[in-house]
Amino acid sequence: MTYPIELTINGEFIKLDIPANWRLIDVLRRDLSMTGTHEGCGEGDCGACTVLVNGQAVSSCLMLAVEANGCEIQTIEGLADGDILHPIQEAFIEVGAIQCGFCTPGMIMTSKALLDKHADPSEEVIRRTLAGNLCRCTGYEKIVSAVKAVSSKLLNQTDSIAE
Repeated sequence: MTYPIELTINGEFIKLDIPANWRLIDVLRRDLSMTGTHEGCGEGDCGACTVLVNGQAVSSCLMLAVEANGCEIQTIEGLADGDILHPIQEAFIEVGAIQCGFCTPGMIMTSKALLDKHADPSEEVIRRTLAGNLCRCTGYEKIVSAVKAVSSKLLNQTDSIAE
């Protein structure tokens, strides 16, 4: 048995009929071929599958797709503006916060949710927020540095606009 759902994903309205037991990550990867969202543990422990649902960072492996009916979803594919990377993506590259890249989409989406709510988070807040995202390569230092760098950059842009 399938259920109809309506989602807005990366600004595009989508209607689907899906099995009741499909998770949001299944719809993204299988139905929509959005493979930027990675599945690591399938249990909500690693953060690799993090997407934004109505602006909140959510483990897409834990959310049934029917629960996302009517929601606005943003994935890593929707972060850049064409060929222009989002400042968070640029910061991860500039600081060297990417190694194997498996955790990167989840780290970036979690960072975006944080920065959307707190323009200038402390290092402690960044570390606490990213605690649900596991990385086996970087040791987290460069990831935290990237989030701090983009926070400073975004604050400077806001200050320039205000002047």
